Amino acid sequence: MFIITAKVRKGRIVAVAAAAAVVCGVLVAAAGLLGGRGAAASAAVSPKGVRTNEDRIAYLESYGWSVSSDPIAVEELIIPEQFDETYSQYLELQASQGFDLTDYCGKRVKRYTYEITNYPTGESGIQAGLLVYKSTVIGGDVLSAQLGGFIHGLEMPA
Repeated sequence: MFIITAKVRKGRIVAVAAAAAVVCGVLVAAAGLLGGRGAAASAAVSPKGVRTNEDRIAYLESYGWSVSSDPIAVEELIIPEQFDETYSQYLELQASQGFDLTDYCGKRVKRYTYEITNYPTGESGIQAGLLVYKSTVIGGDVLSAQLGGFIHGLEMPA
């Protein structure tokens, strides 16, 4: 057994305590900032229970999009029983967002299309589409329907 003794002045004890308090304060502030950022990223509205136009708009807004107050198109689609090569890229896009359209083969779904008013590049005519089956969002995309356009997931590009 070892016994260590040391003579420490009050000034040093106060300085160490103050430094420890500052370090703790910085750690708490950093954790709050990181926790807030994680909360914002995970604040996406649940894909379940999306029944009304307001629910669909709130779902798109959770990704940072501002959209038209009413859909520019509502279509009823049937998800194919068998997917061919033309669907492979679209299936991959949906899978990258956590959606699995193969669970809905042969099902009748609705596609709601909204015009995006805040696309980062300032382009107009950009559309957000949501595939909805029985009040559950089962897929979504953002696209430019113009010649040479693009398609990507619902996440806002950096």
